[in-house]
Amino acid sequence: MSICRYAPALIVVWLTLAGSVSAQDEAPRDTGWYTVAGERHGLSFFRRHRHPEVEYESGEQLSFDRYHTVDVMYEWLSRWADEYSDLMELYEVGRSFEGRPILQVTLTNKETGAAVEKPAAFFEGGRHSGEVTSSESILWLIKHLLESYGRDEEITRLIDTKTIYLRPQNNPDGSSLYLHTAQSNRSSVRPHDSDRDGLVDEDAPEDLDGDGVIYQLRWRVRPGAEEKGNAVLDDRDPSGRLMKRVPDGEGDWVVASEGVDNDGDGDFNEDGIGGLDLHRNYPENWRPDRGEDATKRGYTQFGAGAFPLSEPETRATVLWLLTHPHVSVANSMDTRVPMHLRPPSTSRSAERMFPEDLAYYEYFDSLGLGITNYPWAGDVYETYMTRVPIDPMTGDPNLPRPLFGHGPDFGYFYYGAIWYGDELWNGGRMRDYNDDGLYDEVDALIWDDEENGGRGFREWKEFEHPDLGPVEIGGFHPKFFSQNGPPELLEHWIGVQALFNLEMAKHLPQIDDVTVEVETTGRWADSTGYRVTVGWTNSGRLPTALRQAQLVKIVQEDKVHLQFDSTLVKRDAPVVRIVVPETREKDIEAGWAQPGERKSVAFELRTYGVPGTEGEVQVQSTRGGLVKVPLVLGRPRAEGGD
Repeated sequence: MSICRYAPALIVVWLTLAGSVSAQDEAPRDTGWYTVAGERHGLSFFRRHRHPEVEYESGEQLSFDRYHTVDVMYEWLSRWADEYSDLMELYEVGRSFEGRPILQVTLTNKETGAAVEKPAAFFEGGRHSGEVTSSESILWLIKHLLESYGRDEEITRLIDTKTIYLRPQNNPDGSSLYLHTAQSNRSSVRPHDSDRDGLVDEDAPEDLDGDGVIYQLRWRVRPGAEEKGNAVLDDRDPSGRLMKRVPDGEGDWVVASEGVDNDGDGDFNEDGIGGLDLHRNYPENWRPDRGEDATKRGYTQFGAGAFPLSEPETRATVLWLLTHPHVSVANSMDTRVPMHLRPPSTSRSAERMFPEDLAYYEYFDSLGLGITNYPWAGDVYETYMTRVPIDPMTGDPNLPRPLFGHGPDFGYFYYGAIWYGDELWNGGRMRDYNDDGLYDEVDALIWDDEENGGRGFREWKEFEHPDLGPVEIGGFHPKFFSQNGPPELLEHWIGVQALFNLEMAKHLPQIDDVTVEVETTGRWADSTGYRVTVGWTNSGRLPTALRQAQLVKIVQEDKVHLQFDSTLVKRDAPVVRIVVPETREKDIEAGWAQPGERKSVAFELRTYGVPGTEGEVQVQSTRGGLVKVPLVLGRPRAEGGD
């Protein structure tokens, strides 16, 4: 079956979200439901909703006690670009699936050199539609850096000598959907056949009671009904509010997300808006989407996309970075766990990583925990997958298992950088209130009752479902408790995460303390010989290339280049001739510098004619920066000869 039949209707829906005309004003009514591409949907599929936790118009002051829409963020980026024009550039790096601009910021002191000539860091948020806390952390960091320049000595030096690239909204489509409607989805809004039935997006959730939030439904398994109970009351919660998931058929309750079974397959909301996962679309170790392995015996990855970088949002990140190989540290953030999350995603750390590179990662793991107080830091394959030892639904031990096409693996194995995919916010699991060794929903509920005024959990309330009859609607607030924190806590979470990213940027390698010594080696009737010795130090706290970066050739060796005006080095009548090295390029490669390491190289030259020939020494490092120093061979005769 062709899937193109959904496209016109869905395009109308998405474009409507950004405009002032409501789609429900134009859609045919059917007892409170709407038909899209032949399928029934509820009001929330079209209806815009203004959440009290969100700021929809830019004010005079930017505060972080509410979440901000894409438009508000972009408005502040534009204001800052005008106000701090000597430090900040704002530009578009790509367009989203729906055609929205993906904007990025470059922060560096323009008077101290071009951005591409300095060591660099890259930070982005907003990849997953509903994980909007990460975008706020990027916005907070931009504001912090701009306002601290000239006041904080360390940040001033950082922006003078380094380049920081920041992208707050990697996925503006998904963020707009999330903050403007009751809907949410995993990642991209590109229609996706999530339940592999040949149709796309045919069973999205509905906001049945019109409160702007997609909560949960629960109802008891009815005698004689073809229902497989998937939940029981959690006996750790005497109030009877928490539900515990169990394997299908083993429960006496059914729990589903709020909505109806649009496609009549017995499942609720299993094929909602979109479904592709931008964080499974990277080229490193990519695998095909579920159901697309011809052998049925290989690995697949749900949401992987049609091919690596099939999605414009991921492509905008990867292709931009490949054309800017001077980035040494990066963090592309999500929510929620919380955790400092790094490679590998398909094997144990020691199995694939160079030991010296792993040592840097482990150092940053520890550094991050000290700043953020997250409970976990480590690799995706082992630490992330086993952070909770026992599967709470099955009782089985959680074992290491792979994720494919994952950002951290691209960042290290393909791009050779220190790359994290940190997860912010902890779902309200602030303390182990019941002393069972776990931080789980029981703890979240107790914290919400005692510290949050109960605002994170909606008490179960009876509702007459259009198909099921009497059910209950309730549960944790999915947007601003489970997936992102209450706005009152926002600045703490985004601030400590931003400070970890800032600390990583402070570790960038740096070619520094360049010295040039010129020594006369001989005089002849027609020429003078010189030895030019160039020395430099890596004053940063990272090497100018990780071992992996050297292996995959994302970086060149650090090298020294002597630059002269082309009229001085003409082959037939040179004024300056470089004798050593004898190579055509006349550059000297010097490997890569460890933190604190000092290196030097020496050139042999001859000059013909008038002394005092001028040129330039360039110490070039892909990730340590480009430093230029004047070079004079001999002194002019007016100063007493040489």
